[in-house]
Amino acid sequence: MFSQYPALFVISAGLLSLVIGSFLNVLIYRLPKMMENEWQQEYQAYFQPDSLAATPAKFNLAVPRSACPACNAPVLARDNVPLLSWLLLKGKCRSCSAPISPRYPLVEALTAVLSAVVAAKLGFGWPAAVLIFVTWGLIALTFIDLDKMLLPDQLTLPLLWLALLFSLSDSAFVNPAQAIVGAAAGYLSLWSVYWLFKLLTGKEGMGYGDFKLLAVFGALLGWQQLPLIILLSSAVGAVVGVILITVQGKSKATPIPFGPYIAAAGWIALLWGEQLTNSYLRYLGL
Repeated sequence: MFSQYPALFVISAGLLSLVIGSFLNVLIYRLPKMMENEWQQEYQAYFQPDSLAATPAKFNLAVPRSACPACNAPVLARDNVPLLSWLLLKGKCRSCSAPISPRYPLVEALTAVLSAVVAAKLGFGWPAAVLIFVTWGLIALTFIDLDKMLLPDQLTLPLLWLALLFSLSDSAFVNPAQAIVGAAAGYLSLWSVYWLFKLLTGKEGMGYGDFKLLAVFGALLGWQQLPLIILLSSAVGAVVGVILITVQGKSKATPIPFGPYIAAAGWIALLWGEQLTNSYLRYLGL
């Protein structure tokens, strides 16, 4: 049915992704806290075993229930409908009228729109399914990196394995050998820049999560698309950095998360990388 009616596939992908976007909001907020709690428990278990709580309060993606951060009132099911609930509540908590961040509906809408674009571009099939799933992961990674300067292995590594396993499919963009080489090239290219920068300056220029994220795109597209992704992400990152320094008066030493720019550039390359590369080569007369 989806093959016969492409518009239905696009609409279905968008609606499903609205629901996924609501889950991504939970993931973006809770996963870093879950990691911090785990690190703290591991530290205390090793260095301060006597200070460990007997039964730490559960905190995961399901427990406790979502609640208003201002009044701690549980979010009702009717107030948890993606996008629509925020609009009906006019961006305020039903219990205390405290403002609800517009980022929640933004993440939901962004997830729906980007997933619908993938569905429209690729049509019904395994490539669209894989890229929609990758899109969900990229959105979560982008906002976590913006908040915490962190790209969790819990998200980057499953995406990398998905990309490598997808290369076994007849509908993959590259064969398994190209995927493995692309993953290695993506990781090692930024790893090399990291260590060169550290040797020259004594400072860390980026995190290991950036290497793994670029490896995901290398596994999906092969090494040939990596220069385009690095060029696009670096250009956008440089522009944003200049804006932050000029407009907000931030110091040149202020760290800026690089993951969102890799994610955006990689997503563009997944859908239009070949066209962009061919256009650039034609512009150079090659």
